[in-house]
Amino acid sequence: MGHNVAVFGAYGHTGRFVVTELRERGFGALPVGRDARQLDAFGLPYRVASASDSASLDAALTGVDAVINCAGPFASTAAGVIEAALRAGIPYVDVAAEIEANVDTFTHFTERARAAGVAVVPAMAFFGGLGDLLATTAMGDWTSADEAHVAYGLSSWHPTAGTVAAGAVSRERRAGQRVRYTGGRLEYHSGGDLPRVDWDFPAALGRRSVLGDFTMADIVTIPRHLAIPEVRTYMTVDAATDLVAGNAPVAVDERGRSAQTFMVDVIVRRGDTQRRVVASGRDIYAVSAPLAVEAVQRILNGQSRTSGVASAGEMFDAPDFLRALSPVISVETVRD
Repeated sequence: MGHNVAVFGAYGHTGRFVVTELRERGFGALPVGRDARQLDAFGLPYRVASASDSASLDAALTGVDAVINCAGPFASTAAGVIEAALRAGIPYVDVAAEIEANVDTFTHFTERARAAGVAVVPAMAFFGGLGDLLATTAMGDWTSADEAHVAYGLSSWHPTAGTVAAGAVSRERRAGQRVRYTGGRLEYHSGGDLPRVDWDFPAALGRRSVLGDFTMADIVTIPRHLAIPEVRTYMTVDAATDLVAGNAPVAVDERGRSAQTFMVDVIVRRGDTQRRVVASGRDIYAVSAPLAVEAVQRILNGQSRTSGVASAGEMFDAPDFLRALSPVISVETVRD
């Protein structure tokens, strides 16, 4: 009998990919959310629940083996669903890209989840999870480094409604300030326009103009377990421009994927030596599904390294995890 996994926010853009991925891997997928009409469209057993209604969440998680939270903004949903997962004693994984929501998860649940012996993995998605797995892989036998740089080479970025809403929540929580990870801590600051620099991606993409200090969830996930005092993230200018325009993704294949391609170029530096690992693939939302489902599968199969709250690179064997995703994510170690 296969494991049953609840997908909270199942009818959202990423949630649909997660339900499909679970079913293709032989899991029982249980869609969960607030709208019975949209849940019923899956043609599967489903449960109606709200992140703010603990009784409904407890009922929704009865008899399931794990929960994947795909419902943003995660500032509104993560705490309630994690609380319910702890009460049920089941693993929790989410796809949160919100920096503050991920900080909240580590801050408020690290001790409680460890005491309960429950695995909680926030940001187990394209932003936060993949960058952390790549940085962990690049580190190899290093126990510390001076800097980590994560450059996102997206061909385009048509955001989902969830991405737009999450961005608005994050800006409100920061009161318009920017955030970066420097000197071994998160630093909030008032800045002007983000600096533009040229980034030399590997040959398939080449030199591209990127925005420096375009800060993503990697500044939370990477420093949680890697001794790196400077973590910087960058985004191609074209993709950042698309994000501001706000046009939604357009499906171009039978799986619902868009034509968007990505390259994630990660460099860790120690002294005069640097190590570099690059991942490439298609559709940042679609690829979040195998990342999240692989995480759940490994936890349920006893392939996790710790309990409590941990980011991807701390919870799993990062190189092995990436190898398992080779059908959808191509990973290359670059020798400079």
